[in-house]
Amino acid sequence: MFGSTTLPACFNVKLLNPQQVFTPTNPTTKGSSFPSKLHHLHHYNRLWSGIFKPKSCSLRTVLRKVSDDGGTGTPQEPASVSVGEGTTSSSSSLGDNYVALFVRMLGLDHDALDREQAIVALWKYSLGGKKCIDAIMQFQGCVNLTVNLLSSESSATCEAAAGLLRSISSINLYRDIVAESGAIEGITGLLNRSSLTSEVKEQSMCTLWNLTVDEVLRVKIANSDILPLLINSLDDDDIKVKEAAGGVLANLALSHCNHGIMVEAGAIPKLAKLLKTDLEEFKVIRKEARNALLELVKDKYYRILVIEEGLVPVPMVGAAAYKSFRPGLYSWPTMPDGTEIEQTSKGPSRFGASELLLGLNVDENGEIEEAKQNAIFGRTQQQFLARIGAIELDGKRESQSDTPTDNRLTLLPWIDGVARLVLILELNDEVAISRAAESIADSSINEHMRISFKEGGAVKHLIRLLDHNSYAVRSAVSHALERLSVSPVVYPVLEAEGILPPLVRTLKHLETSGILMEKTLDILARILDPSKEMKSKFYNGPVNGSKTVIDASKSVDASPVSITDSRKELLDSAVITRLIEIMKTSPSNLQRKAASILEFMTVIEPSMETIVEEDISSGLEAVFQQNALKDMEADLECREPDKYALELEEAALAVSAASRLLTKLLDSEQFSQNIDSSRFTKLLRTILKSDIPLQNKDWVAACLVKLSSLSGPYVDYENPINMEVTLYETIPRLVEQMRSSFSPETQEAAAVELNRIISEGDVDSTRAVASEGGIFPLVKLIEGLIGIEEDRFIAKIKLDTSTSSAEESTCLTMAYEYEY
Repeated sequence: MFGSTTLPACFNVKLLNPQQVFTPTNPTTKGSSFPSKLHHLHHYNRLWSGIFKPKSCSLRTVLRKVSDDGGTGTPQEPASVSVGEGTTSSSSSLGDNYVALFVRMLGLDHDALDREQAIVALWKYSLGGKKCIDAIMQFQGCVNLTVNLLSSESSATCEAAAGLLRSISSINLYRDIVAESGAIEGITGLLNRSSLTSEVKEQSMCTLWNLTVDEVLRVKIANSDILPLLINSLDDDDIKVKEAAGGVLANLALSHCNHGIMVEAGAIPKLAKLLKTDLEEFKVIRKEARNALLELVKDKYYRILVIEEGLVPVPMVGAAAYKSFRPGLYSWPTMPDGTEIEQTSKGPSRFGASELLLGLNVDENGEIEEAKQNAIFGRTQQQFLARIGAIELDGKRESQSDTPTDNRLTLLPWIDGVARLVLILELNDEVAISRAAESIADSSINEHMRISFKEGGAVKHLIRLLDHNSYAVRSAVSHALERLSVSPVVYPVLEAEGILPPLVRTLKHLETSGILMEKTLDILARILDPSKEMKSKFYNGPVNGSKTVIDASKSVDASPVSITDSRKELLDSAVITRLIEIMKTSPSNLQRKAASILEFMTVIEPSMETIVEEDISSGLEAVFQQNALKDMEADLECREPDKYALELEEAALAVSAASRLLTKLLDSEQFSQNIDSSRFTKLLRTILKSDIPLQNKDWVAACLVKLSSLSGPYVDYENPINMEVTLYETIPRLVEQMRSSFSPETQEAAAVELNRIISEGDVDSTRAVASEGGIFPLVKLIEGLIGIEEDRFIAKIKLDTSTSSAEESTCLTMAYEYEY
């Protein structure tokens, strides 16, 4: 543009040879063309005069030396040269001179083309490393001028400006300077443009990538308009733009305060989609997406959203832990869940091909369900990686103690994740087993995942580990089994695989902790619940939206006799005594579960006599006399409202479960004859009048009615039992139905029942309706009924007036006004 002599290659721009502008010794020497060349740089005259000093050095020598060195712009080892009268300099000193030139060319007093060439030159120069960036940052205002160029209309200028900011922000010392100069706001405005080249997007987002290393800047960027742009950029066609956007999001996720904003903006589905993409060119973006999601899964609620996208958190246990894995290479292959495959060949083939190709014989073994196919595929792949030692190549865990020293996680697609977790359960590392069991519990968020773990073979390994010596393993395994037992398909398999004996042993153990006891009681309650057993026989639904239909009644191969035999251990008097002891001494949540298990055991015919023979009355009294129920009349100002409400709710649930158990026990003649009915009646009347939630009073009222029917009327009470049930349970329930129900028929039925109760003439009933706030729901219901009748009357008026004379229409209208 200005001549043939070039700057150092780091600038990659051509300028006029300084020798053509002036001669260091004498401008009037023969051969000099200074006056004739001046017009070529008329608008650069002021810049050149400020940088080049005629008596400073021989620039021709320096330029020649730079040219001989190959023109590299990396100032790592600058060559010293002799200039002038014994003075020394280097190629970097020449670079500093050109930096000053181009920094001054960024000024607003230059035209757009000059500023573009200057910013491009500085950007190329900054790629030489920290020394080059230090040379640029010596000039104050350089960053501000660069940020100003982000608003340029030229894509090349914007790319170079963003690229220079990217280079400067990569140095920790200058990161705050870039942020304080308004770079974040400038990049926000730049990315909001409707049309941008991929190069501009890449450089801009890489600048943000550098800035988000600072925690303060992460919060600022997350709360700006940039976040939606970053998430949308994950769908960009350019892989470099995807990588830059993913890197920024990964850094933003390092701050916990940003998680909510990122989730609301829709980051999880797009990051999960990129992580599941199995393409070689997506290697970098997969890493950044994984890093971002791993930060989000630290929150238990966001972990659910990640798992719903088909990703499973899997612990990184170290490659050394997998050395204990021993696959069954010489046994006949089975399904992952333990189902045996029929041996159709009459004898072994000559070279073992029949066994090797067994998976291809699907026609002879029947059609394999999709869930089983996924389990086979995942198990085969993970076992192969474990056998060749390639399952975890990125790190080994040095410590094998009971306390995990490395809590790293990774995210795998659910097929591989389920198989990997089941594989870890087969290892000898206690810490690895505990972490895998916890991951199974966390991942069992829906029916699809619970059935996937069942088909993957997790159930048999978890049940086996219930007798493990380590408490941490038993606790984690119990948690996983408790989450799996929610499924109507899985919990029958638990009993068929023999879960009851280890659960009974845990129940009998007096030193079992509260958490482990709670999980054990939960599993027992779900297995013994007769209503769930009935539901499982009719359960028939799709899994994860697929067409595969699961019939729970066909999923258990154990015969009814074997299941009945497995429950015989529950009839032991030691088990019943332990459950009664839990009702006496444990918190409300364990009391509720113990009462429910005893209630379910009353269905088994021989167990009723065993329960009656034990001191069950003392357990029931303990539940009906909880501290939370005794202290209801105390001063509420002395309590924490939220904590008290939670305690009262737990106590109410325990009371409801104990009332159901007492109602069932009253069917036994032996129990009803020996029970102190007046004592229990007094306790239940007190609870009925208390402030426990209304939905927990139904079984209390039913139990009271049954007690009164067995023992006759009580003349010592102010009101009969039936009347108290009406005042404290029936009337509040009917008022609540009118207030909260959306069905007009339900509201009308409640009003009719209230009318029947009040019409009996009892003043207490009328007062109870008023005290429960039933007047306003009744008025509102009457207004709604009037509105319905009014609409019907208006429709009738319109129909009649359409066929009547004017005088008749006027009469009908007057009749309507008189009516309403």
